[in-house]
Amino acid sequence: MAQRILALAAEEVPERLQEALQSLGEGEVRRCPAGWVPLAGKGRGSPCSQPSGVLRRLQLYKHCVPLVESGDLHLGKVSEIIGLLMLEARQLPGHALAELATLFVDVIKGGSLSNGKSLELFSTVLTALASSKESLAYGKGELNGEEFKKQLINTLCSSKWDPRSVIHLANMFRDIPLLGEELQFVVEKVLRMFSKLDLQEIPPLVYQLLLLSAKGSKKTVLEGIISFFNQLDKRQKEEQRVPQSADLEIATMPLDQLRHVEGTVILHIVSVINLDQDLGEELIRLLKTEQQKDPGRALCPFSVALLLSVAVKHRLQEQIFDFLKTSITRSCKDLQFLQASKFLQDLFPQQYDVTAVILEVVKNSAFGWDHVTQGLVDLGFSLMESYEPKKPFGGKAADTSYGLSKTPAQQACRLGASILLETFKVVYQLLLLFFYFSDLLSNIVVSAPLVLQTSSSKVTETFDNLSFLPIDTVQGLLRAVQPLLKVSMSVRDSLILVLQKAIFSRQLDARKAAVAGFLLLLRNFKVLGSLSSSQCSQAIGATQVQADVHACYNSAANEAFCLEILGSLRRCLSQQADVRLMLYEGFYDVLRRNSQLASSIMEMLLSQIKQYYLPQPDLLPPLKLEGCIMAQGDQIFLQEPLAHLLCCIQHCLAWYKSTVHLCQGTEDDDEEEDVGFEQNFEEMLESVTRRMIKSELEDFELDKSADFSLSSGVGVKNNIYAIQVMGICEVLIEYNFNIGNFSKNKFEDVLGLFTCYNKLSEILKEKAGKNKSTLGNKIARSFLSMGFVSTLLTALFRDNAQSHEESLAVLRSSTEFLRYAVSVALQKVQQLEETGQTDGPDGQNPEKMFQNLCKITRVLLWRYTSIPTVVEESGKKKGKSISLLCLEGLLRIFNTVQQLYTARIPQFLQALDITDGDAEETDINVTEKAAFQIRQFQRSLVNQFSSAEDDFNSKETQSLITVLSTLSKLLDPASQQFLQFLTWTVKVCKENALEDIACCKALLSLLFSLHVLYKSPVSLLRELAQDIHACLGDIDQDVEVESRSHFAIVNAKTAAPTVCLLLLGQVDKVLEEVDWLIKKLTSLGSDTSEDSSQASDQTQALEKGVILQLGTLLTVYHELVQTALPAGSCVDTLLRSLSKTYAILTSLIKHVSAALLTVGWLGSKNFFPICYSKLTVTPGSSYAQNWAAKVLRDTKPIPNLIFAIEQYEKFLIHLSKKSKVNLMQYMKLSTSRDFRINASMLDSVLQEHNTEDAENDSTAEQTDENQEPKKKRQRKK
Repeated sequence: MAQRILALAAEEVPERLQEALQSLGEGEVRRCPAGWVPLAGKGRGSPCSQPSGVLRRLQLYKHCVPLVESGDLHLGKVSEIIGLLMLEARQLPGHALAELATLFVDVIKGGSLSNGKSLELFSTVLTALASSKESLAYGKGELNGEEFKKQLINTLCSSKWDPRSVIHLANMFRDIPLLGEELQFVVEKVLRMFSKLDLQEIPPLVYQLLLLSAKGSKKTVLEGIISFFNQLDKRQKEEQRVPQSADLEIATMPLDQLRHVEGTVILHIVSVINLDQDLGEELIRLLKTEQQKDPGRALCPFSVALLLSVAVKHRLQEQIFDFLKTSITRSCKDLQFLQASKFLQDLFPQQYDVTAVILEVVKNSAFGWDHVTQGLVDLGFSLMESYEPKKPFGGKAADTSYGLSKTPAQQACRLGASILLETFKVVYQLLLLFFYFSDLLSNIVVSAPLVLQTSSSKVTETFDNLSFLPIDTVQGLLRAVQPLLKVSMSVRDSLILVLQKAIFSRQLDARKAAVAGFLLLLRNFKVLGSLSSSQCSQAIGATQVQADVHACYNSAANEAFCLEILGSLRRCLSQQADVRLMLYEGFYDVLRRNSQLASSIMEMLLSQIKQYYLPQPDLLPPLKLEGCIMAQGDQIFLQEPLAHLLCCIQHCLAWYKSTVHLCQGTEDDDEEEDVGFEQNFEEMLESVTRRMIKSELEDFELDKSADFSLSSGVGVKNNIYAIQVMGICEVLIEYNFNIGNFSKNKFEDVLGLFTCYNKLSEILKEKAGKNKSTLGNKIARSFLSMGFVSTLLTALFRDNAQSHEESLAVLRSSTEFLRYAVSVALQKVQQLEETGQTDGPDGQNPEKMFQNLCKITRVLLWRYTSIPTVVEESGKKKGKSISLLCLEGLLRIFNTVQQLYTARIPQFLQALDITDGDAEETDINVTEKAAFQIRQFQRSLVNQFSSAEDDFNSKETQSLITVLSTLSKLLDPASQQFLQFLTWTVKVCKENALEDIACCKALLSLLFSLHVLYKSPVSLLRELAQDIHACLGDIDQDVEVESRSHFAIVNAKTAAPTVCLLLLGQVDKVLEEVDWLIKKLTSLGSDTSEDSSQASDQTQALEKGVILQLGTLLTVYHELVQTALPAGSCVDTLLRSLSKTYAILTSLIKHVSAALLTVGWLGSKNFFPICYSKLTVTPGSSYAQNWAAKVLRDTKPIPNLIFAIEQYEKFLIHLSKKSKVNLMQYMKLSTSRDFRINASMLDSVLQEHNTEDAENDSTAEQTDENQEPKKKRQRKK
């Protein structure tokens, strides 16, 4: 039969072929071979005009669909069959199409699809069905083709899908015309299938879904993809945190597999965005919207990586980076906001940190995310450029980089540097991009100096510009690349050539750059036989440098190289003072790192000092000061910093005697040579000491009556002489103390040198005071080293050795010397706080500085707590007492440690506690240690409050309160010690009627700062407002205010403006918190996600917090608007605060909630009537008259307040209508909104006032009457 049908088909006679096909039964048609498909497909034997033809076609389709999905046919044959069936499908009538479509749905529901080839036919069938106009039976009714297709899609998406066919189904829906709601249904179904697929099947499905999004539902697609991978990342973190999960059904997900899948998906999204720009814009809109609701869901590691990939070479880069930078700063601000308020921390226990998310993206980029890496680099540089401290070229930044980042901008800049550094560690090829950020470059060089060799040409190009860079930039760059100089000969040689040219440059900065470079080389290219680098104060990355410098250079070549550099530096000793100063400050570090150069350097210094040293033993003064200055026309300049030269000699000699001299070998010639210059230096310093003590001021051409002004040449010369002499005295003080070995004679010499120093110091202070200079109370920059200052203070105050008592008594007998020692310590700590380093040896060594700080703190703490200021004899001379200086020093040290040594605070507190010095670092409880120190200062403060009025020291009290405030930052707010300190502070404020304005301000500020970390301060503010009201009285004098006093610190002298302004300042902070909460409420109210129930619970908690805060604040305003505040800053600040309150209430009532009606009712009933009476003043009292006159003269805050009130009333009316609660019953509506003084009542007051003036005219002078209006006009101008 088959042969016959094929033969009839070949004859192309349709009638005979139809007859033959009609004779076939249904079973025979189903058993037809695949070769018959073309015959039926061409419609020769089964025309659709005949029911039998349609039936045979349906039978053929029903036969071919399982055949195609069986996998028994070749793919080419399958494609041919599907293609022919698709061509003929559109000719089928509607009911046949419906039956065929239903067949496909059943096949999909049954999970019979294997290769999905038949779905191409299904899409054609559904498309044809949608265009069918005939009525089709569906259930008990009828539907048209479009509605039938909609029902089929609904049935299909509601049924269970075989995970193997999801990709094919997603591809199929691309070819089907879908309405918006149908497309949304399909997309949501595909997204739900993500969790049921293997991880490797996700990328192709995502790609199909992205192509499908061209029809619409872009937001749903992107949101679903981001949410899915966000959940996977969270699950991965949970598995890493808890490796052996109790839920055994969840299979452990391989981290590398997840990261590779995420990277592939990101590539798919980026490729589709390149074709469809709307998808990229939708991505940005989605994340911006989600960030307002839930930042953690919007900016997760996957979404950030996606944004960074899209930003690379794309027109959306600027929008993306602006969004990321805004998100980063906002996150930093929110974290800062939350950390400063216990009230907000309770409402938001989980704090989102976008910086941690971005650094996690950097970590993830190690899994081959090259497309993300470039975006990370661009973002890092963008952050650093946008938020780096602004400074002029060659100048210093406004805020230093030492210590912790405080502002959001600083934190963003630090994040940019961290991104670049961590990215470099992951991908070394980014090296070429990092050269103009010296701190970052230093970290990179230390991490991998050998890798940097591949880009050495870029480094040498940078060297060519050294002469044109500021000296700070040059030093930073050279310090950064110093490890590279040891592994690359070409880089070192290029640097030497540049430095040799720069040393002869006409530009001063170029010569200083050359000196800095040569000193760097001398420090790091050691001659064999030098002491080990373990004695160096700064690590140079030796563990990372996998090359031995001596393998490239033998000892002779290395020594010759260093001696050649010294020869070049010797020429610098004849240049300007700034160049010489750099040399003198750098020689000490060179000696420590390259000890074999000691002889050459010491000989150089000896020859230099001999130019100014007068060897005659009886000649005064011992040094030629006139050779240290240079005159150019009528201007005088310092040519030789003689004090710095002597300081360099003293430090180098001390190091030489203590280190090299003890470790010398047996070479007699070198030893005799070394002993020669050592003896010369000792004899010279001894002679200079003896003669400086004998010298009078006249010997230095200085006198009390001399001119020290900086406007004349003589005055400049005298200032230079005085500073040099003072510096020389300080250098000799340190030298003689160190070599004296507690000899009484040497300490007498020290005191004699200080006498010379002190005479000049007093003269300079006196002259500066007459000139009203800000330097009048400051001492000149001290030449004493930080290490010596700590040693000196320990000896003066804490040395109890019997053998030292007689010699130390010489120094202790001079109160001025003791005050000087503490003042220098205070100066050194201040320098360390501001610059991160100090002058002198080990000034740049953080470890040494920390040890010195601990020693100084112990001494100052003992001195202050042992000898109070009250019992200390201040003497006849003016100046701060030693105890007060100790207290100021302690305050600066506590601040410095918290800024520079945050990680070492436990060790610092441990060092102060002598009783527990042997405890292990792991056992240190910072809160307990800080509480112990706080108790000592609490006792001192209580003693101040309990002392007599004449003994009360305002400055000391302020410093004590500031110290307590600084130490309180070390307490854990959840600890018992913090609560005890807060309770004590409240008690002090309640029991002490402090009348000193500055101390009152400091104490209340401390109270507020503590209270906000424990709970909301609104109840405290209410009590203070009640005290202010009771103290100042009511605005209406006929009203008697209830006498109630919560805090004795609020009294007639402090209530206004001090306490009032502090109170309003704290109220503004609470208002900021409330405003922030309202914004969170608004974002949560617009959240329609699946977690809406959780958001509802959080909304209720936020609403409750807002009600409590605002409700109590309204009672605070209720007190203040009735208080007779003095006209001026208090009234202006109150009016501005009222404007903010109205604005916040307006934004609050927009967030409609039944619970929030309480605030509106409370405000309209209790607060606003009084506020109206405050503004519309009735002159019933003298205060009202004065207050009204003041408002008339200065009405700047009034218009803003009027506008805020009107806006509030507008929305309150809407809320009243909506809630059916009359919230306007206590509001005073008026058409006149200028709030001027009542005209009729004002006239009567003015008439009374004119009557009083007329009575006084007879006794008043005419000149006074004429002058009064002029004064008023001048005040208005």
